[in-house]
Amino acid sequence: MSSKQDLYAPLSDEFSIPSNADIGATSCNDTKSKCTYLCGNSLGLLSKSSSVLVQEELDVWAKCAVTGHFSHPHNRPWVRCCDEVNPLLAELVGANEIEVACMGTLTNNLHLLMDSFYKPTTTRFKILCEAHAFPSDQYAFASQVLAHGLDPQTAILEISPREGEYILREEDILETIEKEGEAIALVLFSGVQYYTGQWFPMESITKKAQEKGCICGWDLAHAIGNVPLSLHEWGVDFAAFCTYKYLNSSPGGIAGLFIHEKWHEVERPKFAGWWGHELSTRFKMPPKFSPIIGAQGFQQSNPSALAVASLLGSLRVFKKVGMMGPIRERSVQLTGALEKVLKQSKYFIPPNEAQQNVTKARFTIITPEEPSHRGAQLSLLFLPVGSGSMRIVFDFLSKNGVIGDEREPDVIRLAPAPLYNTLKDCEHAARVLEQVIASIAQANV
Repeated sequence: MSSKQDLYAPLSDEFSIPSNADIGATSCNDTKSKCTYLCGNSLGLLSKSSSVLVQEELDVWAKCAVTGHFSHPHNRPWVRCCDEVNPLLAELVGANEIEVACMGTLTNNLHLLMDSFYKPTTTRFKILCEAHAFPSDQYAFASQVLAHGLDPQTAILEISPREGEYILREEDILETIEKEGEAIALVLFSGVQYYTGQWFPMESITKKAQEKGCICGWDLAHAIGNVPLSLHEWGVDFAAFCTYKYLNSSPGGIAGLFIHEKWHEVERPKFAGWWGHELSTRFKMPPKFSPIIGAQGFQQSNPSALAVASLLGSLRVFKKVGMMGPIRERSVQLTGALEKVLKQSKYFIPPNEAQQNVTKARFTIITPEEPSHRGAQLSLLFLPVGSGSMRIVFDFLSKNGVIGDEREPDVIRLAPAPLYNTLKDCEHAARVLEQVIASIAQANV
């Protein structure tokens, strides 16, 4: 995968890409062609494998009904429907299978984990997180703090970029942990920041947090399937993740969690459910809960076989292409190619100039330039800030078949997902972007 030409073909052709007509790209001359979908960081595309597996489960439901729990024509009895999924998830996050469970939803899993690992005392009670974490995480942090009778204003410690900067410096995060560590109960960052696309230095943050006696957890919603992870080796205490972004599991697809095996005999499930009970006696319905050892003991209800099948289909594609090694290699190349062509625009300005008094239509990239500090996403900030140009750009892109993701008031995120995006997608998106900014600039002359 070393030549430029390789990037013009998708890594996998097993994904269904909507046409321009499908997405309402009314300004495209060729409505039958595939759109330029650069939004896999928000919702991944449907794999053909997922479509087949979900249809199989519907057929089993129709023909076998309840007996499908134990007798399944495709050897995926619903009582064990996660058996193939869990080891694949473990491989993606760099964990042992016993440390991973396919279950629940992201925020629900975060609550389960924080309820076990956030144990504030009178002196050690703070949660350290990045400022402007994903809103659902912020809500979860605040509600957990309130449940312990604490004030979020004092118990939640947010760290922001330096003035005039957009991303957090590693030294500032580590310095904050060093300085405030005795009062911090829990360090909980995003693996990849949803807004800026910054991939945080997870290993060094985890190490520093634990050196100061803090528990360290991670929200991997934008990291799993996007960047290589080694949670077990790094000693991460716990993590939660969704699967509908880079893992392409379907809208609102089933999520997962990780609990390092060092905790398996210490932190047992506090909110027991029958699916976390050991399988050998689960259906005997004993009165006393006997949890599965490890992360899977935290399961509560049986998972949707349809949701698991959808995730499994995509994970099989990951396995087919060689998992994160080839995917990460292509991701670095594609994201770098998109960055290069965007920076060739006469309307691009470096991020350090974006803080100045910009009066003309311009854009910058607030995602880190260093590939080791980002995944498959570039966040574009449109200037002047507050001018409304982002909305004009986003609407123009959409009508011309380029699907990205807007973040009010001034940011558009473009993510060349390495499984199905190509260099052609990157080049087309840059051309359309140049057209619309040129029209804005001309209108403001």
